[in-house]
Amino acid sequence: MTLLAEDLLLLLLDDESGKPIVDGTRLPRVLAGAVLLELALAGAVTPDVDGSVVRKGRLVVRPDSAPDDSVLADATRRLADAKPMKPTSAIEKLTKGLQDTLIDRIVDRGWLREDRGRILGLFTTRRWPAVDESHERHVRAELRAALVDGLTPSPRTAALISMLSAVSAASKVFPDADKRAVNKRAKEIAEGEWAGAAVRQAVEAVNTAMIAAVTAGAVAASGG
Repeated sequence: MTLLAEDLLLLLLDDESGKPIVDGTRLPRVLAGAVLLELALAGAVTPDVDGSVVRKGRLVVRPDSAPDDSVLADATRRLADAKPMKPTSAIEKLTKGLQDTLIDRIVDRGWLREDRGRILGLFTTRRWPAVDESHERHVRAELRAALVDGLTPSPRTAALISMLSAVSAASKVFPDADKRAVNKRAKEIAEGEWAGAAVRQAVEAVNTAMIAAVTAGAVAASGG
């Protein structure tokens, strides 16, 4: 089974050009947010809402609950080895090297290829056009059913939608649909009760942190 972050990356790369459809500030952070969200859904990471274990609002890491997947296991170790941190800081910590790792995994699956080039003979460029779109088509079909057709999404699809909504990318994935309607539906799903009560607080914390991380990254990139 693929990770949420892998499916998200496929959605956020244009199939023909192989270039991201969101800017370089948003992409690495939303991928890290997806990893953190998957850990929260697995119970490996939860926010301490009352300060009974660590400082209020910081993450409690449970390495014994970490999924076997190497990316998720590594993320859990990195968080466990650090001082308890807020979800926003955790997202920043998990961005390092994550995008390249996910791309390598997807290329190895045969879904993308990596093309390298140069600008002015000096600067290396990379892009990742689609090779085999079968898996992505399935993911898109699930998303379209929820975002365009109005059907109730599975928890996994809702999790993807919450990440897309956090970086205002839902309508970019379906440019043929009504932009306003898609964004509205994505927000409704992201704020809905798709996660069980036991992990709802964790999901809300990750989504809030995701938006905050992207906003802070955009400000830093602009020099503001």
